[in-house]
Amino acid sequence: MIPANKYNVSVPRYTSYPPANYFEPMDSTSYLKAIEDSNQVGSKKLSFYFHFPFCRRLCHYCGCNSYMMPQDKSQVARYVDALHHEIDLVAKHLDPTRPISQIHYGGGSPSVLPTSILQELNEHILSLFPKIEKPEIAIECHPGYLSAADWEALCNSHFTRFSIGVQDTDEKVLKAVGRTPSQMPIPEIVSILHAHGATVNTDFLYGLPYQTPDTFVQDIQKTIEVRPERLVTFSYGHVPWVFKRQQVLEKIGLPQPEVKQQMYDKAAQMLHEAGYQSIGLDHFVLPEDELYQALQNGQLYRNFQGYCTRRTTGQVYAFGVTGISQLDSFYAQNTKSIEEYLVATENDTLSTAKGYQLTPEQRIVKEVIERLMCNYRIQWAHIAKDLGITIEQVKAALHYDAVQLQEMADDGIMNLTHEGITMTTEGHPFVRNVAAALDPLMVHTDKKFSKPI
Repeated sequence: MIPANKYNVSVPRYTSYPPANYFEPMDSTSYLKAIEDSNQVGSKKLSFYFHFPFCRRLCHYCGCNSYMMPQDKSQVARYVDALHHEIDLVAKHLDPTRPISQIHYGGGSPSVLPTSILQELNEHILSLFPKIEKPEIAIECHPGYLSAADWEALCNSHFTRFSIGVQDTDEKVLKAVGRTPSQMPIPEIVSILHAHGATVNTDFLYGLPYQTPDTFVQDIQKTIEVRPERLVTFSYGHVPWVFKRQQVLEKIGLPQPEVKQQMYDKAAQMLHEAGYQSIGLDHFVLPEDELYQALQNGQLYRNFQGYCTRRTTGQVYAFGVTGISQLDSFYAQNTKSIEEYLVATENDTLSTAKGYQLTPEQRIVKEVIERLMCNYRIQWAHIAKDLGITIEQVKAALHYDAVQLQEMADDGIMNLTHEGITMTTEGHPFVRNVAAALDPLMVHTDKKFSKPI
């Protein structure tokens, strides 16, 4: 049995490499040059992200860049106008023949916007570029504020995938974390979306006050019965030094790590018995889902918006406050200040505040960690061939500590061979630990991260 307490230590989630807390101050001039360079290097496909920061109510657990919806609706209208203007500012630097493969809306709660506004944003960006066959156009939705008519309207606004933020259905849990319950039963929502041919994520959060393994799996069982294509079990990341509102949950009390592990293990067992397949850290998908097909082929990928396939993966260009663009070897993040974002955009400039330019060695590390985090395996020869370098050069770019890696193998987290690394099924929750062991930036880091469990 894996000694869980030994590995339940602070490590990055690796939704990017390097993680966002390594970003450095940067201005828009550097980002604009990177945009123009991206037409010549990296994927030709375009992925766009829209960040809408407002929520009608802020959940205590939230680790997103979110703000209360302002009483003055003119500020929201001003923000939407800025998104449209930012699209045009970025688009004029992009090759107009490049195709759109992915559009994603996150927040905050983008679904609190009137559907007509979301449709106009989609149609604006879709009018500027061609698109691949069946691009993924996804939106994160808070079911607490959406009626049947709202779901129908969203289905008719170009969206093809919906992430429903269920989190939990127990009213005691939801009240403790300050979240509004779903306005409609989840099965009815899924039925509407499936009738329109949409792909459905149902997202749950474990590790919250008053949750137990038994109550959590009851939620999972009820959801399995309506067969969403994807079911996600996010581990609550407790980082109160970053998000002060999470301190409220400490006063109520949080489940111990071993209880959280039981929640995940029981949910995973139930999902596997129901035919779902594990993807990455926290996703479970039906076998016919393209994410599972990509995993089988070693073609699974992950960006800030979540897991995706090589088919839909493009370089990411982000719009809105705190939005993070992910180009071939360059990151750029917009300001966290809504007013700064609005003023900059209204004055025909981008609001880039931070970013990161990867070195050639870090691009190698990025490739290794992405493959491990997504596909649970590393084959040194394949990576070396794809990058056009030797296996020795791949390992030289890493923090390759054979003794530490062998200890992890001895503890049952992964199998270590001359050919590469393969995570064990039981070791999946600790893939972040293996990635961190290979990461040169983690050797003497003073950064703080959440724990795997």
